[in-house]
Amino acid sequence: MKHDRSNRIRELIGQRTVLPVLVIDDAAKAVPLARALADGGLKLIEITLRTPAALSAIAAIAEALPGIEVGAGTVCDASDARHAQKAGARFAVSPGHATNLGKACAELGLPYLPGVATASEVMAARNDGYDVMKFFPAEAAGGLAMLAALAGPFPDVMFCPTGGIDAANAPAYLARSNVLCVGGSWIAPRDEVTAGHWAKLTGLAAAAARLQRGG
Repeated sequence: MKHDRSNRIRELIGQRTVLPVLVIDDAAKAVPLARALADGGLKLIEITLRTPAALSAIAAIAEALPGIEVGAGTVCDASDARHAQKAGARFAVSPGHATNLGKACAELGLPYLPGVATASEVMAARNDGYDVMKFFPAEAAGGLAMLAALAGPFPDVMFCPTGGIDAANAPAYLARSNVLCVGGSWIAPRDEVTAGHWAKLTGLAAAAARLQRGG
């Protein structure tokens, strides 16, 4: 089957509509943050490999909270994928797509969400066997209008828009028929994480968890 490589990402996302995209500066905050989001109903999270604390944060969550599906974001090459999986990541998200990265994730058995921003990139990822893709950076790459344009030539492709998504525009994205879920950092602002405002973050997560596909 042409798009087998996307099946495990579909299974992970399931009925979830929001994927929190987290930047963690202090690994000690990882477990309480993940617990706060889970208490609000978000048990699928992405930790970006943008800080020195990222891999330690993934490892801490994977060990302490096995009921949470923790993945690694900003996975740009095979080395990133290997280190993320070794830390405990259960899936990988990339800002772009490279055939060798997709192959590496397949060999690792690590579900992979490739990033695309143009029709040519969609074609390349589709040719490599993917029909679920991260649309990034969503707002900068044309937002809702671009998703509408891509729906015509690629009716079988579903997207997870990320980049510029927030509580205000997430419902409009989820109303699109080719959007599987949305990703965003608005659920866990870095200043709130740093301050340890876990109850507030649980509230933001609960509001996000209530968002539905179809608007």
